[in-house]
Amino acid sequence: QAQLVESGGGLVQAGGSLRLSCVASRSIVSFNAMGWYRQVPGKQRDLVAKITSGGITNYADSVKGRFTISTDNGKNTVYLQMNSLKPDDTAVYYCYADLPGTWKIDYWGPGTQVTVSP
Repeated sequence: QAQLVESGGGLVQAGGSLRLSCVASRSIVSFNAMGWYRQVPGKQRDLVAKITSGGITNYADSVKGRFTISTDNGKNTVYLQMNSLKPDDTAVYYCYADLPGTWKIDYWGPGTQVTVSP
């Protein structure tokens, strides 16, 4: 079992930056991949960025060049650096992790709200 807890959300003006953190209750090297989804009310949860245990990253087209995902294995933490934020980035951001061989998301964090004002 593992718990994920996000932090770093908040209110920021368009063009600003935020860094989200997600701390896991166990070593993140045991995960196949970790990443971030986001969701706005009434819409599906969409993948924003992911990073595999091998360091391969993937980004949604809408955030490429603006967001960067990274990990700190010593702190069991995955980060999402968000720059040049836009109002369309407003959402609840969820951290996730999946285990090797399960081919599904095994753990979710409770989410953190990001609001970008015009």
